Amino acid sequence: MADSPENKSSSLPETAAKPSNPAANPAQATPPARGASAKRAERAMTGSMSPIAPKNFGYEEARHLLWRAGFGGTPVQIQTLASWGPQKAVEYVIDPANAPGDRPRADLFDKNIMREPTAEERKAYQAARQRQDEDALAKFRVEQQRRQGQDRQQIGEVQRWWLKRMIETPRPLEEKMVLFWHGHFATSYRNIENSFHMFIQNELFRKNALGNFGDLLYGIIRDPAMLKYLNNDTSRKGKANENLAREIMELFSLGIGGYTENDIKEGARSLTGYTFKDDTFVFEKNNHDGGSKTILGRTGAFDGDAFVKIILEQPGVSRFITRKLYHNFCAELPPLERADYNDLPAPQQAALRDLSAAFSSSKYELKPVLRRLFLSQHFYDDKIMNEQIKSPTQLVVGAVRSLDTPVRDLSILNDALDLMGQNLLFPPSVKGWDGGRSWINTSTMFVRQNIMAFLLTGKKPRGYDANADEMKYDPMPLLSEMAKANPGSEKDPAAVADYLLRLTIGSAPQQSKEALASLSAKVGGGVSRELVIGYLLLITAMPEYQLC
Repeated sequence: MADSPENKSSSLPETAAKPSNPAANPAQATPPARGASAKRAERAMTGSMSPIAPKNFGYEEARHLLWRAGFGGTPVQIQTLASWGPQKAVEYVIDPANAPGDRPRADLFDKNIMREPTAEERKAYQAARQRQDEDALAKFRVEQQRRQGQDRQQIGEVQRWWLKRMIETPRPLEEKMVLFWHGHFATSYRNIENSFHMFIQNELFRKNALGNFGDLLYGIIRDPAMLKYLNNDTSRKGKANENLAREIMELFSLGIGGYTENDIKEGARSLTGYTFKDDTFVFEKNNHDGGSKTILGRTGAFDGDAFVKIILEQPGVSRFITRKLYHNFCAELPPLERADYNDLPAPQQAALRDLSAAFSSSKYELKPVLRRLFLSQHFYDDKIMNEQIKSPTQLVVGAVRSLDTPVRDLSILNDALDLMGQNLLFPPSVKGWDGGRSWINTSTMFVRQNIMAFLLTGKKPRGYDANADEMKYDPMPLLSEMAKANPGSEKDPAAVADYLLRLTIGSAPQQSKEALASLSAKVGGGVSRELVIGYLLLITAMPEYQLC
């Protein structure tokens, strides 16, 4: 597979309508000083889930929506959403009217690398064992090792393909939800060693990304990667494995306290015989425990589907899932294993109760909940905006999409994600990534700054990318909206600095302005490509750039 994608795709129009609200355009309105923001921050957080008024939806709010509901936006995209107002902007983010919702082809990757041995191969292997033919057995081992090595190469291809898709997609919320579900139903290639099964699971998340959570939960108990990861593929009557039943309740649907140990044991019995053959789910009736079970107060001869149905009848599901959605899109909430809100400030409790009710009344449809969140006054509160630490994937994909940098080398970007703590398809445990402050330490900050320098200039920690001269980054198109709104302002270094600060970090702290002014004084000669890249190198190294 090629390592460098073509031009990043966007479903938003290339030109933006002129906004009726001057605050919607950063070139027309002076960014609020940090002092003003600090005064606003002194106000109590609102828990109101009433829709934000159009007059209060401007450039900052549109930028916030694009970062949280996707991977950021260019100046044109931000301006477009700001000019549309909240209702149209949110509806477009959730369901882009003209953006293709393509499904990946099933033949993108080789499904036969880790295939089941044929009947003839099994017969030959058994014969070699009976003869104690060490030469023949060694050939079988060599062939297995060859396949394992080939599969390890393919999982790298799957990683780069998904990273490329996140960068290019015209439906960024869909891919961000795929990333969310990957962290929620965390499954690691390291434990299953089948790259095609990881691809199948990734597509399961995409198919249900913004659909119904119940459908996704039914799907996950049939997913070969999950069945293997949590050892349910060998779970049978009399020897039920409890891993999948436990995690379905604790991490996937109800949270700690929403079940008992006996519920886990009985749920595990209901999942016996749920396994797979090659790449397809199989229900082995002979290995299923068909006896009576009592789960969450219900008694019957339940199978795995009935187990999921009983779980979905519990009110704790809507509380637990909306808490995780809120954590992902709105504000960090520790600990995520809980389904209640008693540990949270009153405004967040109010918002979460509202979202939980919406999720429940929609019978677990995801779009109504996200639509309600993205339209709410609470979502655009000062204490919510610019306060979320970017995950490594959000940082890299967001930089390419918002600054329109060259991708340069997907392998290098993928390696950087690993060094920053988010190796896609290799979550550290079934709990997924902790996220939040765990993303930031002295080591990861060093990598974060280096990968941004690589995207902007092609410079690596040692030397330059071989294609750096052919993939020169031109940041000047970022100033086109500025020039359109206020001709001549794009030639003023101070105005350009303010404009870029507002685009990249949503604010203009005084110390940041001073750093950029110092660079401008050293470079001299007005606004140039080199100065704008220099500005961006300074900005992307700032602590504020790690937030969105």
